[in-house]
Amino acid sequence: MSKSLIIVESPAKARTLKKFLGSRYQVLPSVGHVRDLPKSRLGVDVDHDFSPTYVTIKGKGPVIKDLRSAVKKASHIYLATDPDREGEAIAWHLAEVLKLPDARRIELHEITKSAVQEALKHSGSINMDRVDAQQARRILDRLVGYKISPMLWRKIQGGLSAGRVQSVAVKLIVDREREIEAFKPREYWTVSARLWPRGHHDAEHTLLADLVNVDGKKLDKFDIPTEADATRLEARLSKASYSVTSVKTREVRRSPAAPFTTSTLQQEASRRLKMRVRRTMQIAQGLYEGVDVGEEGTTGLITYMRTDSTRLSSLAMDQAREFINHTYGAEYHNGKQFKVSADAQDAHEAIRPTDVNRTPERLKQFLDPSQLRVYRLIWERFVASQMAPAVYDQTTVEIEADGCGLRATGTVLKFAGYTKIYEETPDEDATEEDERKKHLPPVEEGQAMDLRAVLKAQHWTEPPPRYTEASLVKTLEEKGVGRPSTYATIVDTIQRHYTRLEQRRFMPTPVGIIVNDVLVEFFPDIFNETFTSEMEQRLDRVEERHDDWVSLLRDFYSPFAKDLARAEEFFPKVEIEEEEIDETCPACGRPMKIKNGRFGKFIACTGYPECKTTKPIVKDSGVVCPQDGGRILERKSKKGRIFFGCEKYPACDFVAWDPPIVGSACKECGSFLVRKWGRNGGRVVCARDAHHEHGYVQPEASSNGVSSGLVVEHEEQEKRSA
Repeated sequence: MSKSLIIVESPAKARTLKKFLGSRYQVLPSVGHVRDLPKSRLGVDVDHDFSPTYVTIKGKGPVIKDLRSAVKKASHIYLATDPDREGEAIAWHLAEVLKLPDARRIELHEITKSAVQEALKHSGSINMDRVDAQQARRILDRLVGYKISPMLWRKIQGGLSAGRVQSVAVKLIVDREREIEAFKPREYWTVSARLWPRGHHDAEHTLLADLVNVDGKKLDKFDIPTEADATRLEARLSKASYSVTSVKTREVRRSPAAPFTTSTLQQEASRRLKMRVRRTMQIAQGLYEGVDVGEEGTTGLITYMRTDSTRLSSLAMDQAREFINHTYGAEYHNGKQFKVSADAQDAHEAIRPTDVNRTPERLKQFLDPSQLRVYRLIWERFVASQMAPAVYDQTTVEIEADGCGLRATGTVLKFAGYTKIYEETPDEDATEEDERKKHLPPVEEGQAMDLRAVLKAQHWTEPPPRYTEASLVKTLEEKGVGRPSTYATIVDTIQRHYTRLEQRRFMPTPVGIIVNDVLVEFFPDIFNETFTSEMEQRLDRVEERHDDWVSLLRDFYSPFAKDLARAEEFFPKVEIEEEEIDETCPACGRPMKIKNGRFGKFIACTGYPECKTTKPIVKDSGVVCPQDGGRILERKSKKGRIFFGCEKYPACDFVAWDPPIVGSACKECGSFLVRKWGRNGGRVVCARDAHHEHGYVQPEASSNGVSSGLVVEHEEQEKRSA
């Protein structure tokens, strides 16, 4: 009896579906795209309606062969690639390559048995409007990249690239850096009084009140500009008598945040977990595709993680209500359906657990530490979104002292509501005046207050902060630049040449500033937030059948071609100063310099092209070679991949491709240990023999950027694993 064939994108998803569906179905992965535009040429015929030329991706021949063989034997064929534009395009390419005129399309918004069975009952056809929107984006990005990048190679430096969205992200970072450089701090002072209610001179009754008006005039931020001004007010308040003129208490309700979208998940994981955007998406992908959870088998733990909708299904809301009522009590349930943004694509729900009863504690034994942290974040955010608001009593006390008005405020939690399990992490640039948020001692109108101390403090206005990954993603989304599903790639790409992270904040490199200025000067209509946002809206209109993808490309290309011709003619060659180092060439004795290449920085002889000696920039990883005791150095391969090799190479050929764990030792052979990253997390193994497994151990990050324990999460390792 012939089987039905289901084609998915990833092997992990295929394994999960096989366990659900039994012997009547064969499930095979395409392992991502099978066709794309050629790498060696433009692949777009601009003179004939931007007709694309697609070629089989290198290395996909065996995959396609296996799929064709399975197609011949199958009774029905279902294309179950991811439920978004990219997944729709992959389904269409598969249908074209495998010659499947009657293939059925199914969308899996969650990888659970019930969801799969329901999807099979409601299969449809490939959405060509969605495919056209993806094609338009791909061709648009190809035209920008393949037309501008070669010019950057010729006139600035080899290996550089331009991107329709990535270049706008760089522009945001460069513009912010210039704001910081141009910023001139301005001095101002504040004055406050620490008071006691008369007769209660103890810490529990201390009240801090800020000076807010003088002689009936409300104080603005800069009304106390100098220390002399602050000192005069200090002297006046030191002699004054204090009394309470007003006490007002009002109830304040604070509602929970919406369940996660792709963007808000990336931001919150960055703020709370200090996790890189790409790493967050890798872990979320694994949770979506399926994890073995014991007796339940392998199942998807979260819904599809690429979405900009906050909508929840009625089934999910009902399940949350039952869970909250049973666990916390009916008074904690609210059951809010969040309004979806007008700009959001509402094809998928918000990111949520597929079953709210799979609590983080229940899954703790089945998830590695990184998976558990991300799952807990998603689970808590979803449950909290369906809980009642938190209720606070906010009290404001007004105090008079010799014609001066002071104010103290305090907030007391009255009903925990959703905060019982989750509160959103403040932005890293937010300031919290903790002492002014505390509970105030009981005071009454007309009550006398005794002065404990008058406090004056100097302040300076601060420049706008540099972007973190979280704040950059937030700004891109607010400005409508790109799509949340692309942010991880954008954040990674701009760090190759154009930006660097210092203390988790983006700074532009000299090359990044130069390239940004060139692109903004010669392509002002393309590399700006407004154009990029409007283009995203037009791509949405293509998907919604309100716009034609060829017309979109035609409208773009005509002015772009003119700008390109002008740039080729008037854009001068730029010489970038190379970094000098105190090192001479071992081959010819001439000085060596640090140069920038396609895969980052490297050391090269200044005698090029006569002398072609180059060396990688290496760092001491902090562990020793298990073969000969030499230092293990962090290096980069010719293709830019980080690896760890012995300093005595080529005499010693020991190599580890995974990050060393400083201070570790294999119990069986004494070698240092490494952590091997995979889609579903990582495992700790011996660097010399991967069969010597060491499980998971809690980490302690060290100053050298690797680890002093066995790592759960670390920025450098995330970068390498990506």
